[in-house]
Amino acid sequence: MIMNMLELLEAHPKAAIVVKQWLLDKMLTSMKVDSVPDDFKEFVKQQGIDNDKVAKIIEGMPRSLFDVFDEHKVYVSTSVDTSLPQAIFTWTIDGEGDNDSYSTRKDCDTNAIIHAFKLLEAKL
Repeated sequence: MIMNMLELLEAHPKAAIVVKQWLLDKMLTSMKVDSVPDDFKEFVKQQGIDNDKVAKIIEGMPRSLFDVFDEHKVYVSTSVDTSLPQAIFTWTIDGEGDNDSYSTRKDCDTNAIIHAFKLLEAKL
């Protein structure tokens, strides 16, 4: 899956920049404590965050990016149908979704993020 996320970032460079900056800002905000030296914070800021790291974050926690998309008016919603023996997850973005359903929330979130990247890229 990491390769798919790397490909996603490379195929949508404008959206990738937005996501990287958002993740970097979150990381730097989490370091706003006195125990983290200022020179280390500056080092992290200068180094940035590369596509490999971003791909791993997306793979591990795709839902964490929903806030990024919200900030750019790309609204991702997921829902679950528990009427079946196994829960089924689906997603929509701005009221439109795909025809697929997923047996795990993470798979659903990942597929929604892939689509959201395309929409964000088109907006930028």
